[in-house]
Amino acid sequence: MPLAAARVSCYLLIMNDLDSLARRLQAFESADKLPYQRQLRVLQSLWREQCGYAAGTHKDRPLGSRLPMPWARESLANFISDSIRQVVREEVLDPKRSRDKLYGTPRIFSNLLSSQPLAFNLFAIPSRDLDLATRWLRRKTGDEGLVVTAIDFEWSPGRRDPRYTADRSAFDVFVRYTDGHGAEAFLGIEVKYHESMQDSPATLRERYEELAEQIGWFREDCLARLRATPLQQVWRDHLLAASLLTAGDFQRGKFIFLYPRVNTACADVISAYRDCLTNTDGFDAWTIESAVATLREVNAGSWVDDLHDRYLDLAKLDAAMKRG
Repeated sequence: MPLAAARVSCYLLIMNDLDSLARRLQAFESADKLPYQRQLRVLQSLWREQCGYAAGTHKDRPLGSRLPMPWARESLANFISDSIRQVVREEVLDPKRSRDKLYGTPRIFSNLLSSQPLAFNLFAIPSRDLDLATRWLRRKTGDEGLVVTAIDFEWSPGRRDPRYTADRSAFDVFVRYTDGHGAEAFLGIEVKYHESMQDSPATLRERYEELAEQIGWFREDCLARLRATPLQQVWRDHLLAASLLTAGDFQRGKFIFLYPRVNTACADVISAYRDCLTNTDGFDAWTIESAVATLREVNAGSWVDDLHDRYLDLAKLDAAMKRG
């Protein structure tokens, strides 16, 4: 058999085994159009089974990548440690702290694939240990003088405020810091996991064009591409970062797009998006793998291993398929 045909045959065999595993875990979803989506759904279903949690439901049928409600809200089992669960109680369940924040419920409690619980599982502990956050982001950004002063969740400077993007955009995670030169700075972070980047585009606003022209980060010949799916969401978040600078709220800042390496849709979008930029001063893309590796380098604690096990350890799929 020619080498190329052998590779195709091997790939099909692996996918068939993965499909069988997905069905056993009640995690075979026709909505998973891209291979990585099935991989990640199965990985989350394996984690649920490993923890001894029952499967939740979707449209009145069992779904392995969900947790049952209302138990999921009561237990906060979608979060990987007691420390993280406490942050969720303070940030999500406290009505004063969560006012005007668009946490997706019940998704944040029940959906194992949702990027909102992932944001908490990754950033909650650093948000309460700013020394750890500083050591982590110094190494990740290369700014040895950086000092983190706060980390917020589902943060917007003002929803529908015309000084900013005049819409409801928010960052999943917002890091305030002073840089090595003493400037007030920020990282506005969008977290992705299972997403295909094919969401319906939002209504375009005149403010987007004003900001794009004012900040000068975008190629004029790419504006039509930036207005449309799949680039529009990245563009709007990037514009939100731009608006914080044009409003004078911060001296420096950057939008960070954070995603797992296996998510080829995110990787393709980021490659296309970079081609639309005149410079990358206000933009960067990080893989979750690189963020986790840097946390390990600064000795963040055993919770980082739990995070990796749950979200990134695709070797568990091979082991589970071999077990049958």
